[in-house]
Amino acid sequence: MSLSGRHLLLGLVGSSLLALFFVDLNAGGPDPWLTLSRIAEGLLTPSFHNPGELLRAAGLTLAFAFCGVAFGATIGLVLAPFYRLRRVRWPCIAMRALHEIFWALLLLNITGLSPLTGVLAIGLPYTGIFAKVFSEYLDEADARAEAALPQVASPLLRLLWVRLPASLPQIRTYSLYRLECGLRSSAVLGFIGLPTLGFHLESYFKQAYYAEAAAVFLIFLALILPLRHWVRWRLVPLFIGMSIWALAQVPFPPMGQGAVWRFLTDLVPAPARIEADWLPWLEKVLVDQALPGAIATLSLSQIAFGGATVMAALSFPIIVPRVAGHIGATLGHGILVILRSTPEYMLAFVLLQILGPSMLPAIIALALHNGAIIAHLLGRQSGDLTIRPDAPRGLNFWAWELFPRLTGNFWALCLYRWEIILRESAIMGLLGITTLGFYVQANLQQLRIDRALLLLAVTILLTALIDTASRALRRRMQAQQVLRIEGTRGSATKA
Repeated sequence: MSLSGRHLLLGLVGSSLLALFFVDLNAGGPDPWLTLSRIAEGLLTPSFHNPGELLRAAGLTLAFAFCGVAFGATIGLVLAPFYRLRRVRWPCIAMRALHEIFWALLLLNITGLSPLTGVLAIGLPYTGIFAKVFSEYLDEADARAEAALPQVASPLLRLLWVRLPASLPQIRTYSLYRLECGLRSSAVLGFIGLPTLGFHLESYFKQAYYAEAAAVFLIFLALILPLRHWVRWRLVPLFIGMSIWALAQVPFPPMGQGAVWRFLTDLVPAPARIEADWLPWLEKVLVDQALPGAIATLSLSQIAFGGATVMAALSFPIIVPRVAGHIGATLGHGILVILRSTPEYMLAFVLLQILGPSMLPAIIALALHNGAIIAHLLGRQSGDLTIRPDAPRGLNFWAWELFPRLTGNFWALCLYRWEIILRESAIMGLLGITTLGFYVQANLQQLRIDRALLLLAVTILLTALIDTASRALRRRMQAQQVLRIEGTRGSATKA
């Protein structure tokens, strides 16, 4: 059976409607408009109440990002040539399937609230991501230069002298993008107590100090928006060295003797440690926690995925000058940059203060953040299209020219973000929403590491399933597109 955008659309609508039966969208905020007006007032009158402390938090946000991304990129580059091996690929899949916050919550039991926790929480999942992406870049390197080497040249020599130099431009570009992601992750780690900008944002919001919270948010935007302009590759070693020095100044709280051994012991399921019955333990974790958590995570992610696709389809034209005009495209680009640069967890936290406790803030945050990313990429791809001279302008150009030609790319980008949205939906449980993250955090707070580990395994399994489904759908769409192109060529040849 052929697979088209229409089939994907019908599947998306059907699954999103089904997911509506399993989510709580009843916001219970006391007066959302009053809260929203106070937040807007704070944004218009930001208060840099403690500039020294905020600058220190900004510096540590950068330091965690640089060190974590450098760690992940270095180890990922070492693993990339061996990524096809199962013993390398599967650990990398497991590492990147867990969000940085989950890694941080686990590491808190070993390294405490220390700089090492933040660096590893970013570096470990990024290792899995870098290994996969760098492996693809090395595989796609131009083979003509490699063919010029002698046949006796070793694989290591071919890697170092041909494939790696040919892949360096792509590796640099992707590493810079990951640094932007690392800044978002670093800021969000403040919500679990690390001294980054997220720590101050949460503190100010909980005290209803919206002007001070606005100042923190503006500092974060000042760091991340011009990132591609102030990061120069020749200065990266200096940035990393300064980051290591800055993190070395942060107090390293001792965890006490035997912390690692206690953690490893607690990883063993309780029935195996105390020789108890396995059935009640499995029922408690799998039936009472994993099952409702997985249903909530899948439902939330599916509705957010649907919202992201709609948002992307409707908003990417606002950055196309032929549709929105040059001034409108500039304004639209600014809006999308802010939405995609703001961490989804941070955005959900803010919306939770406005709308009250429900799944609605998380759905809106995930849809806006991921929809803005897809829209930004589609807008950039539209600039590469060859447009005929008599093409229309405005909405007619979007409806009859632009979107039909980008439909394949649109669905490919949406399917790629599907796995990421599921991964992000799981961590929304830390905000009190009953996804898998809610039960993971509850068990970690009770020092039931074995239960948390099983729940994290369920999270990894769901992520792997969504990733497999996404890749299968993308392959089928690509195959269908190839058949369509070949059919068009055959018809033209016969004519």
